[in-house]
Amino acid sequence: MHGGRVLALLVVERAADADAFTGADERALGEVARRLAIVLRNRALDEALAVTLADLRRANTDLQASRTRLVSAADAERRRIERDLHDGAQQHLVAIAVGLRLVRDGARDAGNEADVELLDELDCGVRESIGALRDLAHGIYPPLLRDSGLGDALRAAAARSPQPVQVRASDVGRHPEPVEAAVYFCCLEALQNAAKHAGEATVVLTVRRCDGRLTFDVADTGPGFDTGAVAAGAGLQNMADRIGAVGGSVRWSSAPGQGTTVTGAVPLGVPAVP
Repeated sequence: MHGGRVLALLVVERAADADAFTGADERALGEVARRLAIVLRNRALDEALAVTLADLRRANTDLQASRTRLVSAADAERRRIERDLHDGAQQHLVAIAVGLRLVRDGARDAGNEADVELLDELDCGVRESIGALRDLAHGIYPPLLRDSGLGDALRAAAARSPQPVQVRASDVGRHPEPVEAAVYFCCLEALQNAAKHAGEATVVLTVRRCDGRLTFDVADTGPGFDTGAVAAGAGLQNMADRIGAVGGSVRWSSAPGQGTTVTGAVPLGVPAVP
């Protein structure tokens, strides 16, 4: 018995002409039964625990696969939108700019300065639109990340930041596209958060390979905040989802007056390409 439940029936047999059990014998047999009940109960608990752990592992694997599919699908859609903007709207604007310059040159040759001035303004507006559209396309999915890797893509993102950003990303190498995209967009999210909440601060962005992992951290010298008093927002959750989809992890640390640091790491299953 254990906890009022019958776990097993223990049958003890002896020859008919054997001596009767003494009190000591019965106490010894009772102790054996008690210990056997504990063993059986522990074995049942171990089996239940093993089943629960197996279920948790399956659920974790399914969750990981689902998260990876969602992030991969989102990145594929980002690449498609970037290509559409580049090959569609941007090319149309470039064609309009070329046409405006031709018309402006014709107006200048005809001596119509009023039309030249107006066409100059229109040409300037079209150029600004091309620049804004290019920045938008790069923010959606930068071709530089695909073509040149993390170091160049992050340096380009830092150059567009409204605050000074120092990038340390030497000898990072190339890695599978999902890994590079996850690290890039996490760093980009951290830079945007720093610009929003610590606009006067300086930022240091570091990416390195170490012990079979690709690690990154984005540290600013801003006012910081109490992590215990602020709930994780959508940006932080997006970072966790992205890095989690490639098997990594991310965390953020901060304190009032001590700036904020976002740190993450992704395990590298295969050696990086130099």
